[in-house]
Amino acid sequence: MRHLVPRFACAAILAAAACAPAHADSLASSASSASSASVGSLSDSISGSSNSGGANNKPVAAGTYRIVEVAALVQRPGHVRVKLEGSGGDVADASFYLDLPQVTFDGQRLTAGDLVDVSERTYGLAFARAQAPREAFFLVLADAWYRELDARALEL
Repeated sequence: MRHLVPRFACAAILAAAACAPAHADSLASSASSASSASVGSLSDSISGSSNSGGANNKPVAAGTYRIVEVAALVQRPGHVRVKLEGSGGDVADASFYLDLPQVTFDGQRLTAGDLVDVSERTYGLAFARAQAPREAFFLVLADAWYRELDARALEL
């Protein structure tokens, strides 16, 4: 016996697909712009924020930061800890530590003195070099978002 999809179901699927291109395009452009970025969780990647626990309860404010220190993380082989300090505007007095995979740090050729833009996203924070092109090289996901990415074994 063959199972056939009723014609009205096919029409509904096609109509839904026709209504969704703008949403799909924005998702595709977000994914493609971040496709080369490394990803970390907020709790594993950000520490020592000088502006955490404020009224908006955001661990790091959006803005431009300067790399002032770089150190290997002995407790996390293959990672470096970068200290970022605000370089003006609303983040002038802010500082925090960002733990990056060594391969990401090396791939971006980051050094002390470089400027990094931090921008807020619905999923967390995006880190990009302040010079053009400003493509994110590291994404820090809110812990709830990051947990959704956990690999799960599937049984076939």
